[in-house]
Amino acid sequence: MEAKVITLPLFHVVGYKIEANIKEFESGLGKNVYHSLFERKDEIQNKKNENVILMQIYPMKSDFNPQVDRFIQILCYEVSKQGDVPLNMISHAVTESKYVTYTHKGLESELSRTYDYVYDQLIRETGNEPKDYDFEIWDERYKPESPDNEIDLFVALK
Repeated sequence: MEAKVITLPLFHVVGYKIEANIKEFESGLGKNVYHSLFERKDEIQNKKNENVILMQIYPMKSDFNPQVDRFIQILCYEVSKQGDVPLNMISHAVTESKYVTYTHKGLESELSRTYDYVYDQLIRETGNEPKDYDFEIWDERYKPESPDNEIDLFVALK
């Protein structure tokens, strides 16, 4: 997928909310929460598909460093309409927005380079500014330890 700017309508997700920095998330916390979500996916009502979404919501401060500073991460599934939320999970509404989209290809451990490219170069080239969140879609192409891995990134734009 080449980078492009698209508009997505309002959508809802249900899943687990974590507050952690990248190091904490990658130290096993993310995998543990992912496995819990996967084990309990049938409890989520009105699930649209089997794609896991990693929503990342950042504090809007100039010196924010995701490696060190904690931020909100929601591992979730998109739902077609809101239903009962399973115990210890949350429901989150994502308002209509424009996004720059790009597909990361390669090992998940190399994802930070793709984020740097999207935030530092692509968004500037489109003449836009990022909002306070982005998300990844992990579908059947998600193979984090494989060079064949693909992750679709969506960075919300102001």
